[in-house]
Amino acid sequence: MTSLQIHQFDYYKDNYGVLIHDPESGDTVAIDAGDADPYLNAAKSKGWNITQIWITHHHWDHTDGLAKLKQETKAKVFGPSKQSTAIVGLDVLLNEGDEIEFANRKIEILETPGHTLDMINFYLPDDDIIFVGDTLFALGCGRLLEGTPSMMWSSLQKLAKLPAKTTVYCSHEYSLANATFALSVDPENEGLKERAEEVAKLREKGKPTVPFTLETELATNPFLRPDDEKIRSTLGMENQSDEAVFTEIRKRKDNF
Repeated sequence: MTSLQIHQFDYYKDNYGVLIHDPESGDTVAIDAGDADPYLNAAKSKGWNITQIWITHHHWDHTDGLAKLKQETKAKVFGPSKQSTAIVGLDVLLNEGDEIEFANRKIEILETPGHTLDMINFYLPDDDIIFVGDTLFALGCGRLLEGTPSMMWSSLQKLAKLPAKTTVYCSHEYSLANATFALSVDPENEGLKERAEEVAKLREKGKPTVPFTLETELATNPFLRPDDEKIRSTLGMENQSDEAVFTEIRKRKDNF
């Protein structure tokens, strides 16, 4: 099995687009399609032809360029079956547990509602890579625009059970603000302090903080760590459930 080539690029204010290329077949996947031109330009710069498009959810900054990108590339489009807002142009509708094929690999579909009700993630177990859309961010998680705290907590638990070495690609560069908030609820975490410094240095140089490993998130992302005694103590929630602590962390982030 040949190694995949992955190219990440930015568009809009803080969005990340991703292309996944299989050098053996020549096939290329675009993750989401918020703006067609950056995707087309990225593919052209690499000499790749987009043959598939994977849509994580319906939000405009992930779908506004879909019609043009599909028309220009004739790519096959995969996306969520449970659409909270219609996504025009999907060819294959996907649900939890479905599998699709790319580059002689099985790609597993995980439903992770919370940010939206239709969010799906694309997991490549053979490569230990997952594309999570707006479910999990470096040091953060998606704002609950449609789902409930219970939904998002369940979704994050699902991701947390993947192998710790899994490389995570999310769709936004929010790490600097997320690090500042994370320190407010987990101020004694030495690993978090070090990571916050690393994030600041990378952003000062204009470099991305994405992708990252799940292992790093499990050690430093407070949204994945509501069972941590020190976080609970900081919040005054020593005897509350993990879901209740998560809910409080999400609420504080919304108002931070």
